[in-house]
Amino acid sequence: MPRRPIDITIPDLTGKRALVTGASDGMGLVMATRLAAAGAEVVIPVRNAAKGEKALAAIRGDVPTARISLRDLDLSSLPSVTALSETLLGEDQPFHIMINNAGVMTPPERRTTADGFELQLGTNHLGHFALVARILPLLRAGQARVTSQVSVAARRGAINWEDPNWEQSYDGMKAYSQSKIAVGLFGLELDRRSRAGGWGITSNLSHPGVAPTNLLAARPEIGRTNDTLAVRMIRWLSARGILLGTPETAALPALLAATSPDAVGGRMYGPSGPGQLGGAPAEQPLYRPLAGAEDAARLWEISEGLTRTALPTS
Repeated sequence: MPRRPIDITIPDLTGKRALVTGASDGMGLVMATRLAAAGAEVVIPVRNAAKGEKALAAIRGDVPTARISLRDLDLSSLPSVTALSETLLGEDQPFHIMINNAGVMTPPERRTTADGFELQLGTNHLGHFALVARILPLLRAGQARVTSQVSVAARRGAINWEDPNWEQSYDGMKAYSQSKIAVGLFGLELDRRSRAGGWGITSNLSHPGVAPTNLLAARPEIGRTNDTLAVRMIRWLSARGILLGTPETAALPALLAATSPDAVGGRMYGPSGPGQLGGAPAEQPLYRPLAGAEDAARLWEISEGLTRTALPTS
């Protein structure tokens, strides 16, 4: 049975500048392509330059008029985040859209970032937190919409407040869930602080449902040498249009959240199909672990300390 087409209308983004992390493949590449097709200038920070060049060629093949460029970034390294931030601040061009999409998921064994953080917390949350903090002047200048990508894994679990780096008893899936809860709490707290301080930034959340991406595929850089059984099953279901999305449809919630005039701050957007696994994007209720403003404020303070950054209070 053919899959029913799912899509959204992206408004004209001519004159807008966007930054998308994790855009060298998968749904991030779809996001960057769609933003470029709508007229935005798109900046793609990448860890792997060869993959980045391949992504640029793919985007330009689809959108010959694309205004798109690469920058260097390894989110698992705070010095790399600082270096990119200094580059962008030196360019002194406002950002109007930022999609925090990059991430890693469940390395087979506990791994740490260059700064000693548990890999998933450090890459998925702390790297993005530090990047937003350091380029905040550019986001404020552009009255930016910041969309942070969470996951269905954030439905349950909690922040391991006593051991956020999972040094005592590592559980890869719980650590992944924590990292995505942290992303969500940060995105919501960013919106609260922007409104309280008059920063002019709108911050919301998206989640892609479930689709075949490289999160659970072979990734030697995190110690996974073969595709997981889970990603093979996801590919099989997705190809047959059973419950799950595709990279193209999984990109839509973030694009809706980041560009739609109807999308607002402090909300979450995701697939509207059964279990929020696939389907057309729409606003969704916040997951319970994301609902606590006190947890968000506590995490913000911890993140400032770990990343050695301090965002303004007004």
